[in-house]
Amino acid sequence: MRVTSWFSATYAEGREKFLAASGAAGAALQSFRNPQAGPAGEMLYTDAAWLGPDDAKDVLFTCSGTHGVEGFCGSGIQVGSFRGGLFAGLPRGVAVLAVHAINPYGFAWVRRVTEDNVDLNRNFVDHGKPRPKNAAYDAIHAFLLPADWNGRARDQADRDLQQFIQEHGMAAFQAAVSGGQYDHADGLFYGGQAPTWSHNTILEIARRYCRGRRRVAFIDYHTGLGPSGVGELICTHPTNSAGHKRSAEWFGEVTSPWDASSVSAPVEGFIAGSLETILPETELTSIAIEYGTFPVSEVLGALRADNWLHLRGEPASPLGQQIKREIRRAFYPDTDEWKEQVWRRAEAVSRMALRRLGDG
Repeated sequence: MRVTSWFSATYAEGREKFLAASGAAGAALQSFRNPQAGPAGEMLYTDAAWLGPDDAKDVLFTCSGTHGVEGFCGSGIQVGSFRGGLFAGLPRGVAVLAVHAINPYGFAWVRRVTEDNVDLNRNFVDHGKPRPKNAAYDAIHAFLLPADWNGRARDQADRDLQQFIQEHGMAAFQAAVSGGQYDHADGLFYGGQAPTWSHNTILEIARRYCRGRRRVAFIDYHTGLGPSGVGELICTHPTNSAGHKRSAEWFGEVTSPWDASSVSAPVEGFIAGSLETILPETELTSIAIEYGTFPVSEVLGALRADNWLHLRGEPASPLGQQIKREIRRAFYPDTDEWKEQVWRRAEAVSRMALRRLGDG
């Protein structure tokens, strides 16, 4: 079966393929319904597939769709993992937990955010404490969300953003925008004021399937940063921690947002941090695979346009449809070559994890 056939054109197609592939492999399935509907009125679900013994000591835990539109990539990988035989003959005492479309709203609507405009990978902070501040984002928020998209307000906002980049550099701009912020609910990379549905759902799944296990390897699939098709392995453990050292031992070269070795800026509130909190007796080894697509300026531009569209524009208009095509392309190039690269990297990384999980 060709690798490209594992990928899908829509959330609904991706879900259908995932359920069929995991079911055919003998996985036990559980579905969690999101409170919102898709663009055609369809019901939206996060699906969890468990393959292996119920009493497995070790678990390979994969997650797709954390950032909605990035689910096109992760869904294809997960379907391929079942269809391509990656999980045939699992090591003794090892099981697989594949969570498909943890942010089904964003996947279905071709958005990076959840139904409440929240960046899920910025939402896992302690909402009972003061949330992190991002003064650099505060300074440019108004420029990122102009009153119009094809008029004077946009032109002036673009000039103001260019002035910021000239004064501070592109890296500082990326960090300001993507690092996460908690004060502008209509802004980009908004972390929210409370746990989202997707936040609560993935923690519920993790407690149900991973609590009491000896070891868990968590792999989260992402797109949008770095050279096209290259899957950078980003360690989500703090630099120099035991988890960071273990990730390097398991997977070889890993990068970190906190020591400037990664294409990602340092972020607050990512999923893996909360997994460590709720699984204190489990040895967690966590990475994100970040697949490059297009230059960061193009990707951030597509996100900015999509944010404007859903807050101030008309998604069904010709401009709206153009913006939706652009954000889909920014996070999912949809070429055979890119899909092949994505799959080969994911397969190799999963095999590394399974070898380590099955080593005793």
